Amino acid sequence: MSALLRLDGVTCHYGAEPVLADIDLEIAEGTFTGVVGPSGSGKTTLLRVLLGTVKPQHGRVVRAKGTAVSYVPQLETVDWNFPVTVEECVLMSRTGRRLPWPSRDERREVAELLERLGIGGLAKRHIRQLSGGQQQRMFLARAMLRRPRLLLLDEPTSGVDVATRHEVLHLLADLNAEGIGIVLTTHDLNGMAAHLPHLVCLHTRVIGVGPPREVLTPAVLEATFGARMEVLVHGGMPVVVDAYADLSIPLPRPVPLP
Repeated sequence: MSALLRLDGVTCHYGAEPVLADIDLEIAEGTFTGVVGPSGSGKTTLLRVLLGTVKPQHGRVVRAKGTAVSYVPQLETVDWNFPVTVEECVLMSRTGRRLPWPSRDERREVAELLERLGIGGLAKRHIRQLSGGQQQRMFLARAMLRRPRLLLLDEPTSGVDVATRHEVLHLLADLNAEGIGIVLTTHDLNGMAAHLPHLVCLHTRVIGVGPPREVLTPAVLEATFGARMEVLVHGGMPVVVDAYADLSIPLPRPVPLP
């Protein structure tokens, strides 16, 4: 697979201390990658570097020609009282197109995207009336209106219930199967990260890169999160537990990708 984006020795500072330090990372075409790490480890900054909204102080970002990249923010950062419908919110992603009034073709494209994502009947609904899963689907439609080759998502399952988390995970797997590259951040090691094909463990520096079975190890996790963790195999998948956890408590049921 060819590389859509490559970071060579990227370092970013917001103050005296680096948020990202000497990052070497390649995002291949069609990849599905999860970035895991504690709060303040640089996950969101990494996404913004990949998006191009944050410029590194050192190193370089190499992007393949014609690579369109879209970003889905954390739902907690959205003002859900903003007076806008689902259709209008999606149309706001039109960059460099005719504003303020969308064309008939643009409205048709939005309608097709919403239908494809299972929320075709909600176009005229106010965004605050949506469930967590519907909100995430709306922002996916907004991102996909720009026809990206790479989709970046910041904590897409944060604050949602287990059913919605599974719904989002399977939806992203379907989009990836259609050829869209996906990079997402998550702190959810068992509910999200363990089910992804490729992981990056990040704590200012890249601690580990590879499939979950290779990356989710006690040594890598302790270096990433600064705490001792154990890794068990349950249903053929790695399950991360606190080193001092009560192992008599039933483990979560694995939900593999389709």
